[in-house]
Amino acid sequence: MIPLNSIVEKADAYKPKQRITYKLIKEYILDKYSFKVHTAYIAEVKRDLGLPMYDAPNAVETLKQPRKHPTPIQVAAIKDALTYFEVIQN
Repeated sequence: MIPLNSIVEKADAYKPKQRITYKLIKEYILDKYSFKVHTAYIAEVKRDLGLPMYDAPNAVETLKQPRKHPTPIQVAAIKDALTYFEVIQN
């Protein structure tokens, strides 16, 4: 007989890591810091850190309004969330 514990451990080892979405990052920041951040701010911080970015299927060539930049407090919160989800090392 094969013990069930070893089967469970092997199955857990093969599970892919959870995909970190902008929604998870926004929820973490809202819970911990009690303010909301825009997805564009998360993308800008990721771009500044050199993290891989995916092409958006709904991207436009020219913006209707100029891009706003996140405040230093928002940047710190986003970096904290990325560290929490192990996207970056602190």
